[in-house]
Amino acid sequence: MKTYFRLLSFAKPIGKFAFPYFILTLFSVIFNTLNLALLAPLLKTIFNPATAEVVNKPANWWDPLKDFNYFAYTANQHYGALGALKFVCAAIVVSVLLSNLFRYFSQRIMENLRIYTLLNLRKTVFNNVMNLHLGYFSNERKGDILSKISADVQVVQFSVTGTLQVAFKEPFQLLTYLVFLFVISVKLTLFSMLIIPVSAFVISRIVKRLKEQATESQQTYGNMISNLDEALSGIKIIKAFNAVSFIKNRFDHENRQYSRITRSMAKRQQMASPVSEFLGVLMVSGIVLYGGSLIINHTGTLSADNFIVYIAMFSQIMRPAKAISDSFSNIHSGIAAGERVLALIDEKPLITDAPDAVAITDFTKSVRFENVSFAYKNKVTADESDTEPDKYVLKNLNLEIPKGKTVALVGPSGGGKSTLMDLLPRFSEPQLGTIYIDDKDIKSVTSESLRALMGIVNQESILFNDTIFNNIAFGKTGVSQEQVEAAARIANAHNFIMETDKGYQTNTGDRGTKLSGGQRQRICIARAVLNNPPIMLLDEATSALDTESEKLVQEALNNLMKNRTSLIIAHRLSTIQNADLIIVLDNGKVAEQGTHQELINNNGVYKRLIDMQTFNAD
Repeated sequence: MKTYFRLLSFAKPIGKFAFPYFILTLFSVIFNTLNLALLAPLLKTIFNPATAEVVNKPANWWDPLKDFNYFAYTANQHYGALGALKFVCAAIVVSVLLSNLFRYFSQRIMENLRIYTLLNLRKTVFNNVMNLHLGYFSNERKGDILSKISADVQVVQFSVTGTLQVAFKEPFQLLTYLVFLFVISVKLTLFSMLIIPVSAFVISRIVKRLKEQATESQQTYGNMISNLDEALSGIKIIKAFNAVSFIKNRFDHENRQYSRITRSMAKRQQMASPVSEFLGVLMVSGIVLYGGSLIINHTGTLSADNFIVYIAMFSQIMRPAKAISDSFSNIHSGIAAGERVLALIDEKPLITDAPDAVAITDFTKSVRFENVSFAYKNKVTADESDTEPDKYVLKNLNLEIPKGKTVALVGPSGGGKSTLMDLLPRFSEPQLGTIYIDDKDIKSVTSESLRALMGIVNQESILFNDTIFNNIAFGKTGVSQEQVEAAARIANAHNFIMETDKGYQTNTGDRGTKLSGGQRQRICIARAVLNNPPIMLLDEATSALDTESEKLVQEALNNLMKNRTSLIIAHRLSTIQNADLIIVLDNGKVAEQGTHQELINNNGVYKRLIDMQTFNAD
């Protein structure tokens, strides 16, 4: 129940929904019950109009059956049997109208509650996912996250809020029916109460395993969505390696597993309804037998018309009882889905701003790494100095990048270049050492202001399924056409953009698939230019391009780096030879540093890398 009430907290302030819903439901239940209570005077008026016994005025108005009988008798005395019949029929029509009117408005309020809860829950989940550190997404399957945000939240919406609706209305309806049944016949109602616990026990046994199956079902659904996402993302590789049948079989396995669990859950859920209905008919039959014998033997005060009303009302009592039992079978799915959603909400970002973090607005001096060591772990904390030395990707690194200089990072794969670059915008955080920007520890400044000083161009050109204009202006509002065009010209992108169907309003497709690799990269560069940051981080920005595209992109990068501090990861000589400082990283340490010519003269790791590149080019 703790999970249920926590999920319900997303409906806050719940009072603005609960109070009017309770009032409207109260009136709906009362008038719905009166519909059946009016059967007694209706039957008396039709079948015993002339010889109707004298009905005295009730001493109080707390017994609806006596009240209606008195009104029907009075109408019969003044207007005759037909007049009494008209009165009873009019009362039934008004009662049904009011019952359905109140029920309609109560359902409207509950639907508003459901939508409001879903809105808050989905917003909270998505906002928390966006705040998580990048390392979280390396350890989780994207399809499972998508499943939690979409399918699981939807299950929570209908099962949990649906159960809330049942919890409000059905117990009250059940109680109202019971009160009327006791008013009609205490003896008969006590007899029927002996049978109800048996029904409840049978239903509870049927739905016992539903929560376990619901959890398994949602996990399998997440795996299936992950397989689907991977298949769509890697369709070219799948076809290239003739792996279509393999992927189909893998998806089919998860699909069959999900279908098996869903079928088993449905079997249990659907069994609850017919079983409860059969038990209800069984109880009604027992009551008819027992009550009928009381009337035939004249052993009680129960009249025939009241007995018919009793049977009609008792048959209706099974409806709220059935709704409650169904809600118990459905709530297991909602709780299981809710636990997965709440686990995602409870996931905390491991890299957060300090409570006293301040915003940094400019960059005037240098970026400095002091004794920085980093190792990839599931958790990044400030005091993990016990990490084994051979597990560190960066080891006791000391480095300074002066303002306005271009610094290139080179070295063998796995040397720690990309890791070093990720530390600067705090995508990752070192276990040991400190990183300074203008003598300020980057942990003491807000991440948002820190990243605002940096423009990032990765090896993978990341575009969104939107127009070229919106991709260049990404994250900014109030950007003019002239500003976007100016950024595109600097990035050597304006000409090819104007050659597209709709110019800057051309859609790039999913992940920019409508554009070539060089075109995508130049749009990414234009996006960085428009941001106009003082620091540029370029991670293998030209490595995946052909020679012609590389030349255009390199020109764009040269334009981008003018009058900026740049940190570049690159292997190609054309990219790094003009750098002010080249740092060679090998096995997590600075092996060499200097200008291109100085490092060539050192005849060390850098010279070997350049010779290998020259040999491969020949």
